[in-house]
Amino acid sequence: MKKNIVKHSCTTLLVAALCTAAVFIIFSGCSIKRSSDWVVFRGEGGQGYSSEKIYPPIGIKWQFKLQEGSARERHFNPPVVYQNTLYFGSSDSNFYALDISTGFMRWVYETRAPVNSVPFVDNEKVYFGSTDGYIYAVYHKTGDTAWEYFTGYPVNSTIIGYNDTIVFTTDTGATHFFSKDGQELNSVPNYVWQNNSFQINNDVVYFMPGPPEDPYSLAAYSIPENRYIWLIPTGNDGLIWYSFPAVSKNLLHYASCGIAGTDFIYVYSALNKKTGHVIWKEFEYSSLFELGDYDPFELFWENITLLDYMAPAIWKNYVIYAPGDNSVKAFVSSSGKKVWEKWFDFPVSSAPTVSDSRVYLGTRKSPYGDIPSYLVCLDAASGKVLWKIETEGDILGSPVIAGKWIIFGTDENYVYVLEKLF
Repeated sequence: MKKNIVKHSCTTLLVAALCTAAVFIIFSGCSIKRSSDWVVFRGEGGQGYSSEKIYPPIGIKWQFKLQEGSARERHFNPPVVYQNTLYFGSSDSNFYALDISTGFMRWVYETRAPVNSVPFVDNEKVYFGSTDGYIYAVYHKTGDTAWEYFTGYPVNSTIIGYNDTIVFTTDTGATHFFSKDGQELNSVPNYVWQNNSFQINNDVVYFMPGPPEDPYSLAAYSIPENRYIWLIPTGNDGLIWYSFPAVSKNLLHYASCGIAGTDFIYVYSALNKKTGHVIWKEFEYSSLFELGDYDPFELFWENITLLDYMAPAIWKNYVIYAPGDNSVKAFVSSSGKKVWEKWFDFPVSSAPTVSDSRVYLGTRKSPYGDIPSYLVCLDAASGKVLWKIETEGDILGSPVIAGKWIIFGTDENYVYVLEKLF
């Protein structure tokens, strides 16, 4: 989430329904399992992990271009998948429901401004927010409005289902608790934070914006007790972005970053999730001018428009990060010891997702267009590149793994569904 940052405006774009089917064989591989849903941001526990085994041959099932024109998409956050349907919002102010098998548009729902939230779906409705200040509940079979509520502030957060309620945070507004029929049950003030990417684990919200007396903090917040359990002070640390946290056993993993002169500052942290005490913390610096022909400051601001920027992925006893420079790295989750680091010629464009023992992420194209964007697959144990596939545009948001499918969107306004072929 962003700390005390003025959000950028977005240009509304025209919708073009263009669905292209293609098959691109990579290697030879193994059998298919039954498809499954992906309905929780970053997967269960926020770990960015799926147990699905997706090995080559892998091909492009379909790709769908959302918008025509020259404007780049910069707010494509990870979608959710439920009962063979893909749900996601876009900078063109629309919310989409696509058949994952065919790319057929089941319905499209128009809001009043760009949709940058990550939705939540249950057996009846899909819930999402928009920068127009509304939270929407839509019947997911028909696309008809169930209810909408004007909060007065942009809704650019993860939407989380908790028991019979939904929870979301508005930019510099509040964290809201709503019944699923649209009644507000409670709210907690948020004076500082934008693009709040939080999760709920064992009745505790990680990270809740801090209390009014310490608004620049981030908190663990007990929902049943309606109280803050512990706080992370951030007011004087010089950092701007705090990532979505992942829970692994008794540890809470997250990363934070900022700019000091000509350097990126990256901080990787592991806390005791019950007490907030620091278990380990690693600091790294990366020169802004080591990124070749990229404008480093523009790169930084683009990264923090994504709700999963720097989000950790958990695999066995490793925690894996992509900080937005040219690197991906893995630490021992209990100690912070670095076990591998992989460097690319161009910056990494997305957070990692792990499927079985494979890490999936995007790399950016050359500023001059001579080197394309890629979806890259790494070995989780060593960081070795196993294969890569060219994409039309830089991947935005971490890839979603749902059964035999790998799903992501790009800054050239394409949505991709890749499929394990057999």
